[in-house]
Formats: sequence, structure tokens, C-alpha cells
Amino acid sequence: MAAQRNPSDHITLALLSFFLWMPWESGARQIRYSVPEELEKGSFVGNISTDLGLEPRELAQRGVRIVSRGRTQLFSLNPRSGSLVTAGRVDREELCAQSPRCLVNFNILVEDRVKLFGIEVEVTDVNDNAPKFQAENLDVKINENVAPGMRFPLPEAIDPDVGVNSLQSYQLSPNKHFSLEVQTRANGVKYPELVLERALDREEEAIHHLVLTASDGGTPLRSGTALITVTVFDTNDNAPVFTLPEYRVNVPENLPVGTRLLTVTATDKDEGANGEVTYAFRKLPDTQLVKFQLNKNTGEIKISEHLDYEEVGFYELEIQAEDGGAYLATAKVLVTVEDVNDNSPEVTITSLFSPVAEDSPLGTVIALLNVHDLDSGQNGAVTCAISGHLPFKLEKSIDSYYRLVTHRALDREQVSSYNITVTATDGGNPPLSTEAHFTLQVADINDNPPTFSHISYFTYVPENNPRGASIFSVTALDPDSKENAQIIYSLAEDNIQGTPLSSYLSINSDTGILYALRSFDYEQFQQLQVQVIASDSGNPPLSSNVSLTVFVLDQNDNTPEILYPTLPMDGSTGVELAPRSAEPGYLVTKVVAIDRDSGQNAWLSYRLLKASEPGLFSIGLHTGEVRTARALLDRDVLKQSLVVAVQDHGQPPLSATVTLTVAVADSIPDVLADLVNLEPPQDSDTSGLTLYLVVAVAVVSCVFLAFVIMLLALKLRRWHKSHLTQAPGEGLAGLPASHFVGADGVRAFLQTYSHEVSLTADSRKSHVIFPQPNYADTLISQESCEKKDPLSLLDDSKFPIEDSPLVPQAPPNTDWRFSQAQRPGTSGSQNGDETGTWPNNQFDTEMLQAMILASASEAADGSSTLGGGAGTMGLSARYGPQFTLQHVPDYRQNVYIPGSNATLTNAAGKRDGKTPAGGNGNKKKSGKKEKK
Repeated sequence: MAAQRNPSDHITLALLSFFLWMPWESGARQIRYSVPEELEKGSFVGNISTDLGLEPRELAQRGVRIVSRGRTQLFSLNPRSGSLVTAGRVDREELCAQSPRCLVNFNILVEDRVKLFGIEVEVTDVNDNAPKFQAENLDVKINENVAPGMRFPLPEAIDPDVGVNSLQSYQLSPNKHFSLEVQTRANGVKYPELVLERALDREEEAIHHLVLTASDGGTPLRSGTALITVTVFDTNDNAPVFTLPEYRVNVPENLPVGTRLLTVTATDKDEGANGEVTYAFRKLPDTQLVKFQLNKNTGEIKISEHLDYEEVGFYELEIQAEDGGAYLATAKVLVTVEDVNDNSPEVTITSLFSPVAEDSPLGTVIALLNVHDLDSGQNGAVTCAISGHLPFKLEKSIDSYYRLVTHRALDREQVSSYNITVTATDGGNPPLSTEAHFTLQVADINDNPPTFSHISYFTYVPENNPRGASIFSVTALDPDSKENAQIIYSLAEDNIQGTPLSSYLSINSDTGILYALRSFDYEQFQQLQVQVIASDSGNPPLSSNVSLTVFVLDQNDNTPEILYPTLPMDGSTGVELAPRSAEPGYLVTKVVAIDRDSGQNAWLSYRLLKASEPGLFSIGLHTGEVRTARALLDRDVLKQSLVVAVQDHGQPPLSATVTLTVAVADSIPDVLADLVNLEPPQDSDTSGLTLYLVVAVAVVSCVFLAFVIMLLALKLRRWHKSHLTQAPGEGLAGLPASHFVGADGVRAFLQTYSHEVSLTADSRKSHVIFPQPNYADTLISQESCEKKDPLSLLDDSKFPIEDSPLVPQAPPNTDWRFSQAQRPGTSGSQNGDETGTWPNNQFDTEMLQAMILASASEAADGSSTLGGGAGTMGLSARYGPQFTLQHVPDYRQNVYIPGSNATLTNAAGKRDGKTPAGGNGNKKKSGKKEKK
């Protein structure tokens, strides 16, 4: 080791470090510096930030760092100054031993660019080591008969420094017998030889003490000394001689310990003790001394420790042979260690960029790898590969670095992570390989919109549902992750009959459950079309929508509405006439009712709850026609009161009642006459009752006439007002049902020649049809309805036409089943089936409803319920025999049947023997004809 340093040495080192560091760049990515050894920790080596073209503060931001393999880090980066500094004491002799140049190589990685720069630092020598002899005391034995000029090799001194700082000269202390000569070997090493100048005389001086000094050429000058003790022996004429001056041997590095390398042999011509030769290592470093074992008697050399080619590949051993007379001989043994493939490649993951976005472009760097094999030649040639069909590939970078880059597009929804195995294989025989495993996570981007499991949804909700009830649930799936897969549900903005959809329905934005915000009404609308939108929470968000149809199911929530008869506005009861000559089955009047519900909830049945004369009248179960059950007798009272109940077939059923008053007389004057002709009772009580009855009938007649006059006045006023205003949009839609029916039916009857009214379940919306004069049984087109007809009511009075959209009718409950024979005919065409049977399909149901509605129109027109002969539908008795059915158009013609392209049968045409112009062809004949 070096001698103790003084303060001037440190000053010199500092000056040298200041003047000797020199950065320069060789090639595109190689930067070189020079720095003297033995600098203090943190000493300046070079301005790395300037050489990299960066500011000092950018070193940390860009992830600039030193990467090196297997060696203690000698240098570090100063992030404040941006310079390369020493990380500790740098000893050139420890790093490079006797090499003329000492170069330290490492790499600097700029991580954000994934770029490597090679750094080469040359460590220059300073004179920090003095020459040193392996032994401070040297013993030299010389026979006294040795002639002058004899040379005795001395061990050379060792100076780890190089160049001028290495060993330069030897000096011998002054004496009269010996001198010193310096010899140089082929490798340039200088060694001293002791030369005998004068003959020795053991008796004069048996021991000589000399001082050998070795000096280097550095500044300051350093030297080392050894004490030589020369012992003069008696005569030994011959020195040992080796068989070879130099021995060479090549051995593989994997030889086991104890293997013999070779045996050196030296011979001495002397005899006895002077001819006995012993062997020993000479000038062997301690690191090599432990590797080999020498038998001092036989000269056999064995391996005492494992050899490692990667550590030391060549050994130079010097063997000394000495006889008993102190004669020496030396020989060299050169041991060359051969490399074997005993080291697997090393794989180091320098940088790993995980996770990587799934939309990363091709060629994106995933990882930076360093591979190295300590073996040499073909054994150290390493190839890298990745296993499996992965969307990555390896690209060679500088030195022994590889880049792992994307080779195909990534999709996190298919593969969210990759287990990557990098295999490094050398070229030895057999080859050795090493695997490096790491996991790469794929980061999600919002590239998938939510998807619904169905292209559309539908659900059924009964009407009158409770508010806030959940009615349906939709679910969408998003294959993305985290917030990109967080779905928010919403409803598209829409209006339902002018009202925002948001007032009807709402949806839970998290679960997709739909709630009804109000109670639905089937009579208002039968279905809702909703667009459900599913949006994720990505940036930008993606969405999809699906159609949801909500069908409203009808419930029996509407009581039957009786259209005829209606209570007069003055509070009196309408009177129906039944002639005394009426035969059994005579049609007295007809109760017309509708139900706003649909299906079986709208199927109506009629029955008599109460009658003044039980058995005198009967009512059709399905038609509502009130007929005489037997012939009228003289004993039958003049005034008959009937209570009729109309009931639907819903669950539970709803019903309404109406009271009918039937007067048994041919006309109103006859009623009065019958009242006058009644004989007064014998007692005063009977006479008083008769007087009251006459007065009551007179009052009722006066009220009736006043009511008729008032109705005519109101009608004339409305007709006059309609001619003045000509306002579109007014019409039958705004008129209540009571405006169509008068107490005596005169006005409605007169209008039957001009128009017919088709009433639907929503009686406030009416469709007015203007028939052609021939009264064909075909449906009149919408265009013809919009034309002005010369047969318009009240001299071209105009009715605005309102096109009400047809609402699809839900099918009736299949529990109601009827045979073909059980289907009732149209109103008035037959006596009717009183067994309580009903239609068994939707078409017949709708036809029956249309017939009931047509009956309502007939009642509104006053054409069949006012009493009369059997052939006049009850009209001739009140208005005269000239009004027969041939003057009245059939109420069933031109009746619009929802969901069908057919019309009802023209009964009049059948009476005349004519075939109807339209229809389905399967018509039932009318029942028993009414006689006049």
C-alpha cells in the first residue's frame, strides 16, 4: 500500500483533478471523462447535464440515472449541479492493477426518452504507492569459492503504480564486495542482480549486511528498502538447473480441487546435501498463492481452489529451486485457464412501463432489458426471445440492451394483463438459458359503449297502478373497467299527449329500475314508447339506447254509462208509450249504455230489477231492448215503472240503473182521454186521487212541451252561432251525450235522414259520416267524409271532422268462450239470445260493441224507442202511421268497426231481398218481424 500522505499530496491531487478531467464525446452516444484516482467522495468528474443537453433540474424530471451491472457504483449524479461526481474513493490499482490505462465504463439512462448514453471514465494514476519488496529481509548464501562476477538474482520490488510513478531504479548500499545491476525482462519488469566484485573469504567475514533500495519516478519520490543478509558458505560448485526454463499448461476452469497441473524438475550435479533440491514459489501474490499448491520435495503443482476464467484467465508462477549449498535456480510456469460454459446468462429489467394504455401505438416501449453472460466467446454470445404468441417483440438496442415494444394492438377487454417471460440463451454446448418473468398490466380506455341484453323491451302495467311503484328494470353491461364501466341510466326527453314523459316515468340512474310517477289510465292511452339511455362515466362518455314499450292493461274502473234514456233537464222522468194493441214481443224502447273499459270489462248485460207489473215486460240480456212479454189487457194500469240495471263483466262487476216509465196508450192524447174517461170513485178518497192524477199528467205534458220548445230554441241558437263563427275544431267532440237525445226524440229523428253518428268507447270523440243517398253498406272513405254533402243537416250546416287516432284494442279474456250458434245478432234483428252467452273472438266482440254503439246512435236519433207498431220501430204510434221503417235508414250501415274493414249488415236490404254491398258474407238473418 501507499505510504502515509502529507497535506501537500492532497493539494497536488486536487490540482491534478482540476486540470485533468476532460469530457469529450466519441460517436453518437459515447461520453468520455478523465479523472485522477484517490479523489475525495463527491469530487467533480464532469458536467453530465451539459453533455446531455439538459438543464440540471431536468435530470430528476427526466429520470436520468446511472445503470451498471455487478460492480460497486463508483460515480453518482449530483442533481443540483448536474455534474458527475465520485461516489467514494477510487483506487486505480484496485480497479485495473497494472494495466497501462484504467477505463471504467457504465451507462446513463434518460428514462423518459428510453435512451442510453455510454460513459467512459479514465482513472489516471497518481504516485500514491511506494515500491515494496515482498520480504523485508533477504537471505543470500554464497560459497566462498565463487569467482568474482558471479550474479545472484534478487527479488524485485512491486509498485502498483504505472508509468513514471512505477518502479524506476534500485540502489545498493556501499560495500567493497558487491555491486548491483538492474536487468529487464521481456515483459518490461526490472529486477536487481547482486554481482560479486571481489572474492569472499568466509574466515575474514562470514556475513555481509546490505541495504537494497527501490525508487519510483513520481513526485514526490517514493522508495522502499529490503535488508540483504549475505552468508558465506563453504564450496558448492553447482547450482540447480530446471529441465525447462519455462513451463506452459492449459487447464479448463472447471477442474476439481486437488487436480495435478504439472511437475517441475530441477537437477543439481553436486552430491550430498549440496545436491538436494527443494522447490518453492517465488514472488507470488497472495491471491494466486491460495490457488496453487507446490510440493517442495517433488515439484508437483496442484489446484488448491477452484479456478474461474471470469475472475482470472492467466497465471504466471515463478518456481525457485534451491540446493543444500544455497545455489538457486528459477523457472516460470504459465497457466492458461480455458473458459467453459458454466455461467447462465443474466437478465436485468432496467425499466418497466406498466400499466400501458390499450390504445398505445405500435412500437411503444414496454420494458428495457439488459442481458449479460460472464463467459467468453461463443459461450458468452446471448440471444433473447419472448415465449408465447404475445403482441410484443424484442428489439436490439446499444451494447447488451434490448427493448420490448408493442407489435400488435392491445385490447384490455380481451386480455387485461400479460405474464411475459423473456428467455436469454447463450451459445455454449450445451447451451444455458435464464428466464425473466414480469407482469404487464393493460390500462383501460373508454372504447366500449354500454350494451343492452335485448334490442327492445316491453312490459305490461295494469292501469290505476300506485304512484312510485317499480314497473320494470333494464340492465346494460359495459366491458370496460372502473369509471369507464360505471353506467348511468336515463330516459330520453319526450312528450305524451303534450305532457313531458318525465311526469309519467322515472328511472333509477344506478340500477335501471323504472318507476311510475302517476297512475296510468287505459282510457287515456294504451301504451308508452320510452327510449332508455345507458351512458358510462368515461371521458368522453359513450352511450347506447333501447326502446321500451309499456302496455297499459285495462282494469274495470268505469261504471257503465247509460246514454238512453236520460233524465230530462227539468228533473222529470221520460215517458215511453206502449199501445194497448201491442202483441207479445213488441219493442217498447231500448236502453243504450256504453262502458269506457275494453274487453270483458266493457261487455254489458241488462236485467229488470223492478217492475210495476211483473211479467208484463222483458229486457234483452245483451241488447237492452224492452219488449212486451204478453199482450196488454184492459186491466193493466196506465203507468208502468221499470228499473233496469246495466252491469259489466269486470272483476268486480260495476253497474248502473235507470228508471223507465211506460204509458199504456196509443198516444199522449189517448193517455189524457183515458184519464178523463175513468169513472170517478164512489167515495171522496178515490175522486181526490183521480183529480191529482189528472193534474199531474197535465203538468207533465206542459213541462214536456216546454222542454221541447226550449230544446228547439237552443238548437236554433247553436245553429245560428255555428253559421256566424264557422270556427274549425268545434263539433261533436265537445257535446255531452245528453245533447243527442231529447225527451220525445223529435229532433233526433228528423236528423236521421241527413247523418249518422258512430260512437266509440270515448263518447266525447265522435266520427261523423255523411252517407251517400243510396245508403250503400260499404265504409265511406275519409276523403268522402271530408267533402260537403248536399244532404247535410239543417241546410248545409257544417260539422268539423276530428280525426281521432285508432287505439289498438287489447284482446278480451280468453276465459269467455262462445260457440258460433251462441253469438247474438244485431240489435233489433232477432229476439235475441237470453242465455247470457257472449262472443268468443275479438272481431265479434268489436262488432258487438259497434252494434251497441250504433244502438246508442239510434237512440240519440229517436228512431226506435218511442213506441209504435212492430213495423215502425215504435214511431207510428206517436207521430202517425206514415212513418214506417222504409223512411228510416238502417242505423247499422256505415258503422265503423275498429280493427276491421267490414260494415254491419243492412237489415233493410234483407227485407227488400237485396244482397248487401259489403260485409263478410256470413250474416245472420233477422229474427221475427214486427207486425203493424
